[in-house]
Amino acid sequence: MLDNPPLSPQVREDTAVGEAAALASGAQGVTGAGVAEHAHRVAEVAARHAHEAEDRRRPHPEVVEALLSAGFARHFVPAEHGGRVGTFAELTRAVTTVGAACTATAWCASLAANLARMAAYLPAEGRAEVWANGPDALVVGSLSPFGNAERVDGGYRLSGRWPYISGVDFSSWALLCGTVPGSGGPVPTVFAVPRSAYSVVDTWDSVGMRGTGSNTVAVDGALVPASRTFLRAGLLAGRPVDATAACHTVPLEAANGLSFVTPLLGAARGTQEAWSAYVAEKAAATAGLSGAPGPSRETYAETLARSVAEIDSAQLLLERCAGIADRGADVDPLDRTQNLRDCSFAAELLVSAVDRLFRTSGTGGQLTTRPIQRFWRDVNSASTHVALQFGAAATAYAERRLWTTTTSSPASAA
Repeated sequence: MLDNPPLSPQVREDTAVGEAAALASGAQGVTGAGVAEHAHRVAEVAARHAHEAEDRRRPHPEVVEALLSAGFARHFVPAEHGGRVGTFAELTRAVTTVGAACTATAWCASLAANLARMAAYLPAEGRAEVWANGPDALVVGSLSPFGNAERVDGGYRLSGRWPYISGVDFSSWALLCGTVPGSGGPVPTVFAVPRSAYSVVDTWDSVGMRGTGSNTVAVDGALVPASRTFLRAGLLAGRPVDATAACHTVPLEAANGLSFVTPLLGAARGTQEAWSAYVAEKAAATAGLSGAPGPSRETYAETLARSVAEIDSAQLLLERCAGIADRGADVDPLDRTQNLRDCSFAAELLVSAVDRLFRTSGTGGQLTTRPIQRFWRDVNSASTHVALQFGAAATAYAERRLWTTTTSSPASAA
């Protein structure tokens, strides 16, 4: 049974508006050190509230305030709006640190940074609206074209429902993709919508990543001026309207996988730490007992060695992915698909490692009072995200290395 009964959609909407306003005004963003240096504080707060977040199916307000204060939302915000114009390398380290305490919090922190990066694709007037109250506004969103928009006087009239919007209860703005009729067919367009123009419907109740609060956003005929829109194609290609920084001009293919796989790297590290502590505790309790139940020392040794090797391998791949993404517009097409490949392959390595640690933790290690089972549920749930599927990534990579989509014939491999 949940500690708190689900709120009605209207009550959730009113609550979210109040919480978002309070957090946006109360968060004291960092001005010197970046997110990597403040991530440990977020991890501490997240670990303290992880169980409650699962029960509530949404982040705890103190956790959201901590990640905003640490600078996650402002990490990629343009400098003229008070942001840090940060790097993917630093964000990868910070999200990993948070993920070792709570996967759901790391997920929300990662998306807070990356959705703000996308907001930088707005024209200057639209960006000024989004960050009018400072760079720590929490931007959420979806690039799935689940909305419909029509041109009207003053801009566009947008309607639709977008599921799985993580952290939405605390949001100030949402980037929502909808289609606009065009001469060549529907044109996917991203709309920046303020909190007052959308409602939140309580729909999130998953076995994993429960603490992300990934509820549904509903918009009914909101008027969005053209200054708060940009073409989704521009984001995919790394062509912002008014931004020139490397973090804003990197094609989405080269960076998107990092948004979703890095929390899993942190979770795998957290699983490794929790498993090691539990096995050491169990070994101490059974020391000197002949015929004590449980796996052998050799089984524990192989489990640890294989799992940590997989986690280390995933980390090396993701560090390289971050370095490539930090090249910005200089990332070539092959490197884009290589990053897609490596992010999805890293996800598979991390699932393998966490599954192995979970299996050998035994009944005692899988108790709900221990974090191993939460990490296991979260990693397996998050790994199903569409951006982390190896088959699609492998096809994109092969199309660059082996053949072309127009001829489907082998080409000379580099």
